[in-house]
Amino acid sequence: MGIVNLTDDSYFAESRCVDVPAALERVSRMLEEGADIIDIGACSTRPGSLPVGAEEEWRRLGPVLKAVREAFPCARLSIDTYWSSVVRKAYDLIGDFIVNDISAGEDDSGMLPTVGELGLTYIAMHKRGTSQTMQQMTDYQDVVAEVKAYFDEFSAKADSFGIRDWVLDPGIGFAKTIEQNYELIRRLDEMKTVFTSEGCSPRILVGVSRKSLIYKYLGISPAESLPATQVLHLAALQNGADILRVHDVAEAVHTRVIYGLLA
Repeated sequence: MGIVNLTDDSYFAESRCVDVPAALERVSRMLEEGADIIDIGACSTRPGSLPVGAEEEWRRLGPVLKAVREAFPCARLSIDTYWSSVVRKAYDLIGDFIVNDISAGEDDSGMLPTVGELGLTYIAMHKRGTSQTMQQMTDYQDVVAEVKAYFDEFSAKADSFGIRDWVLDPGIGFAKTIEQNYELIRRLDEMKTVFTSEGCSPRILVGVSRKSLIYKYLGISPAESLPATQVLHLAALQNGADILRVHDVAEAVHTRVIYGLLA
């Protein structure tokens, strides 16, 4: 899953696309490099970032979605949003897509009913609190057990709203210490014991690309974090990840290929 940020404040500058031509160029390159999904977001969701509101998010997102769908009609698109109104507008504009919601429906009570009604694939991410407070909420007894319990409960909630196809995102970097983030990656396979109403384990998405658990721990910048990112991508794949959300598609594809030789 390749990341396209329609913002000017995302923590990795090269992912920022502030106009339609820049977004189209990035999408084109990522598809050529082997991206299976293009994830487009119009509001930075990094911990501590400020929301821009549903109207501004759609103002940024709408023209890009239209242009991307026209230029790449077969591309699988994901939209990074927690607003149900944005989901409905996007569906009316481009039809089917994946909803990537960092709040797992907690920030907008209309999100889960909307996703169920439209029959969309849904990515539910674990976090605690709002974007302003979640960095402070790291008092877990056992971070892996508590995240797993969260998704056990979410599975029943998703079923109640008719959401049949959902993806589990443990929320690396959200309301977790650096040590807790690495614990989640080490024990990622325990998330495979979460089951949907149909008795299947949901796919697992991992987003670690150039994040602070790398650059803060190593004392480097996001721009210098690509090699260590690929180490974590390999570890995530070994421990059960099905989808990698990345800034650098070509390198992630190479990691996936080499992992396939070793598996």
